[in-house]
Amino acid sequence: MSIGNSPEDERPFENEHVEADREEARPSIGRALQQARIAAGLTVDDVSSATRVRMNIVHAIEADDFSACGGDVYARGHIRTLAKAVHLDPEPLIAQYGDEHGGRPAPTPAAPLFEAERIRPERRGPNWTAAMVAAIVAVIGFVGFTMFQGDDNGNEANVAEGSTPSDSASPTTKTKKPADPKPEASDSAIAAAPQDKVTVRVAAADGRSWIAAKDHNGRMIFDGVLKQGDTKTFQDSSKVHLVLGDAGAIDLFVNGKKIEENFQPGAVERLTYTKGDPEAG
Repeated sequence: MSIGNSPEDERPFENEHVEADREEARPSIGRALQQARIAAGLTVDDVSSATRVRMNIVHAIEADDFSACGGDVYARGHIRTLAKAVHLDPEPLIAQYGDEHGGRPAPTPAAPLFEAERIRPERRGPNWTAAMVAAIVAVIGFVGFTMFQGDDNGNEANVAEGSTPSDSASPTTKTKKPADPKPEASDSAIAAAPQDKVTVRVAAADGRSWIAAKDHNGRMIFDGVLKQGDTKTFQDSSKVHLVLGDAGAIDLFVNGKKIEENFQPGAVERLTYTKGDPEAG
């Protein structure tokens, strides 16, 4: 009679070893996000600007430290946002986080905090005070105009009766100078800029895209999302630096000429243009 364990008793231990090997082969969440960011050619600063997630939190998550996120709900939201920014499927990472940190949380209204777009201002009701003030001003203006018309009729009656107005009382015609028109920053005005400047026009023709633009000194000119149909024009004395979050959705015009590049959808492009671009030919 054998006292040892049966082969069936040994199988659970074998399964545990297999699962452990699989866990070791799978990269951590932070490591996966870091590798995808490097493969996309992005810095931590680029990802932070695109997602509105602070740089210290991005560094912490890539080091698998989620304590700075403020809780599981926020950690999942940051993982999802960072994964999309580096072109990773966020769902496996969310599932991995759940396995390692106690499952999926209950639904919460905190998710909109992770959207990159700006929060829309709340609609306000009509300003009845302003409407009443406008009505009172209109009534006063009408009364004044009526009185002015009455004075003009009286003067005309005096002239008809033969009274001769003195030279000092003769009416004088005053010519009002037209107000100087305010210059408008239109595309046509920018297109007519001197040749010693570089002008870059960005149009979101095929979808929305995050855009960042800096001048020749490295100062930020624009950092935001262009919706489909939106355009932005940037001008500098010598150089414009661009980062396109989704280059495939963008049409570029440099110094009045369209840039014919085969940008791929979802590709991140870092571009620099000078006043000599595009090159002749």
